[in-house]
Amino acid sequence: MSYIILTILCIFILQYIWKTINWVWFKPRKIEKLLRQQGLVGNTYKLLYGDLKVNSKLRHEAREKSIPFTNDYVARVFPFFHQLENKYGGICFSWMGPTPFINLTDPILLTDAFSRMHEFLKLQPNPLVASLACGLAHYEGDKWDMHRKLLNPAFQMHKLKMTLPAFYTSVVEIVNKWDNLLRTSSSREIDVYPYLTSLTGDVISRIAFGSTYVEGRKIFELIHEQQKCIAPLVNSIYISGWKYVPTKTNKMIRDKNAEIENLLKKIIDKKVKAMKNGEGSKDDVLEILIESTSKKEKKLRMSFRDLIEECKLFYFVGHESTSLLLVWTMILLSKHQDWQNRAREEVLATFGANPPDFEGLNRLKIIKMIIHEVSRLYPPVPSVIRRIKAGGATLGGLYLPEGVLLGMSIIHAHHNPKYWGEDAKEFKPERFSDGVGKATNGTNTFLPFGWGLRNCIGQNLALIETKMALSVFLQKFAFELSPSYSHAPTGVITLKPQHGAHLILRRV
Repeated sequence: MSYIILTILCIFILQYIWKTINWVWFKPRKIEKLLRQQGLVGNTYKLLYGDLKVNSKLRHEAREKSIPFTNDYVARVFPFFHQLENKYGGICFSWMGPTPFINLTDPILLTDAFSRMHEFLKLQPNPLVASLACGLAHYEGDKWDMHRKLLNPAFQMHKLKMTLPAFYTSVVEIVNKWDNLLRTSSSREIDVYPYLTSLTGDVISRIAFGSTYVEGRKIFELIHEQQKCIAPLVNSIYISGWKYVPTKTNKMIRDKNAEIENLLKKIIDKKVKAMKNGEGSKDDVLEILIESTSKKEKKLRMSFRDLIEECKLFYFVGHESTSLLLVWTMILLSKHQDWQNRAREEVLATFGANPPDFEGLNRLKIIKMIIHEVSRLYPPVPSVIRRIKAGGATLGGLYLPEGVLLGMSIIHAHHNPKYWGEDAKEFKPERFSDGVGKATNGTNTFLPFGWGLRNCIGQNLALIETKMALSVFLQKFAFELSPSYSHAPTGVITLKPQHGAHLILRRV
């Protein structure tokens, strides 16, 4: 009996060793050969780590220093891929550990891949990264379809129209805080970025969960702390089962995740109680999610685990993209005072000193042009990753086998002079004066919220919220760059101002 057990154990060990050797050597070399046979160029595979070490080193060095104020910042955000592009040009490949990584920059290929969601799939993050937020953003197939259909009604324009009072309340709270800071002087330097993060967090709490930022503050704090723990892991190799190893980082991630989920459960319990007492609004995202957990049809029913994951995702993604769009808009309008003045004139002509209304916001042509240009130059998510379906897929005449990752660079698409002109890296909102279609010459090269069926579900929310906040700020304040402002775009997942947004505000 012991001989049989020992034999079985040896077979399992040998299988594990073979799978490991195949993963770190034979499979990468096979795929590399296939890619080179098709004319692709790129780095030679290095055992296990690939290009991860040099990528990490270059990113760290880039973050150590700011750059002059320029919209040509790709070398700071993605220094490794910038070097790779200069070395090879066109489509080339590198290595995320043993995984081949093709950096895709052509807008036409990007929109093609975005449109074929069943062939180019979402990258499933490793379990440690996934603890930050899973939900709709990472689901595939029937589960994605069900969640998307459940959530779509909450983001329709007529629903968003009803949320404007909540938007305005949140914006006024920030305006009052800035007013208080200006009580004793005509102007003052303020880092507006934390305030904008607070603002969009408050909005998502009010309209998605029926609570306020005060209730959700701890959740936001924990999410940001968790982000700091997880950020170094995004571009690292994950070994199966590593999340169970009792490292300091793993413990911090688990503890913060447990705190976040406990706070969310309290918000959910409070909402369930209100719904039972007939106090629900039937409009916010949380109620839609809760109601879906009790549906009779299994294919339409969401589990409680799914409910928690969707809540985490909306807290994480729901406010960040909007706060980033707002902060880069204020930074660029501080740099380009002529456009700030034109925007203020339009706002005052439309609303005067009154609260912005839905119809008026939709008529703001100059504001819309500015927001489009900011999201072109500084897309909140600068790059996304897709994996290839089982059996492989073709793209641009190339066959890409399963196991290849696509790095889809939205920054490159938005800065490409072939489609946007030689002034592609300049701030020129007038390029959108006749709409997105005319600005892109009919090509699908404007991708701040993705493309195709998997485009960002909250894009209308982000745009309306940005218009509202910007309109009120322009009614009340003028702003310019502070001498202490340091231009340092950076990001792993989202594009942030590394050192904040130090502006000088004064009342108008």
